[in-house]
Amino acid sequence: MTTEPNLIPSGATIEQLATGSTWAEGPLWIPDEGVVRWSDIPGDRIMLWDAATSEISVHRDAVEFTNGRMLDRDGSVVQCSHGRRRLEREMPDGTVTEIVSHWGEHRLNSPNDVALAPDGSYWFTDPDYGITQPREGHPGIREYGGCQVFRWSEAEGLTSVIDDMDRPNGIAFSPDGGTVYVTDTATAAGHGPGHWIRAYDVHGSEASGGRLFATIDAGVPDGIAVDVEGRVWSSAGDGIHVFSPEGAELLFIPAPEVVANLCFGGPEETDLFITATTSLYRIRTSTRAAQS
Repeated sequence: MTTEPNLIPSGATIEQLATGSTWAEGPLWIPDEGVVRWSDIPGDRIMLWDAATSEISVHRDAVEFTNGRMLDRDGSVVQCSHGRRRLEREMPDGTVTEIVSHWGEHRLNSPNDVALAPDGSYWFTDPDYGITQPREGHPGIREYGGCQVFRWSEAEGLTSVIDDMDRPNGIAFSPDGGTVYVTDTATAAGHGPGHWIRAYDVHGSEASGGRLFATIDAGVPDGIAVDVEGRVWSSAGDGIHVFSPEGAELLFIPAPEVVANLCFGGPEETDLFITATTSLYRIRTSTRAAQS
């Protein structure tokens, strides 16, 4: 492990909390329950790890291939459904309802990851993995023709905010909400799509000024998280790479499996939870997530 001083406490190591997933994705710490909820996409189920007991359980199955999720301000969980091709909400009582599934007359592809903007709107990525990967959804076509990043709000509905990426995937905001980071996981060689994280300036309901923020050489940057100091923590084929707000690499944490996604949480909000291929892992840190 290479590390910037003070980001990882002395002696902290990556530890496996759960295994047995087919492809683990979309981790979320739910503080009111003291659990991590994550997706086993090909397994078509949502899993739970309980921090108090270390017990592992199935939260729900036959969930239509959920992927990324976020905690809304009302305590509900907003999640991406590949199978239903929609953004949906699960209330604390277990009720699941649709938020949005169409852009105009066209169905979405397969929403992948979602982030809460400072204004309370939801920004989510819409690549096509759920309609092109047999294990992750159902065969289908891109009805609107591309793969975009969308913004949804109750007042304004659904709008496209980023349309210049190949396969937008992970998404997260800077602490002040002025920048949104999006990963691209298109299959490509070199440092183009599939290996980069892009940054965009956010002006209310719009994004502009797209630019290269950082590249990942090992595998692809899938899910990302941003801490309170604006550092970007990215998944990769070999572990976790952490970048300064300026894009300089500060930290590398090797992982025993290909990392898909990550989130901060735990009793002190300083644990980094990591979904990697078949497993859920944790490493202690000295920081916490940026709050939208």
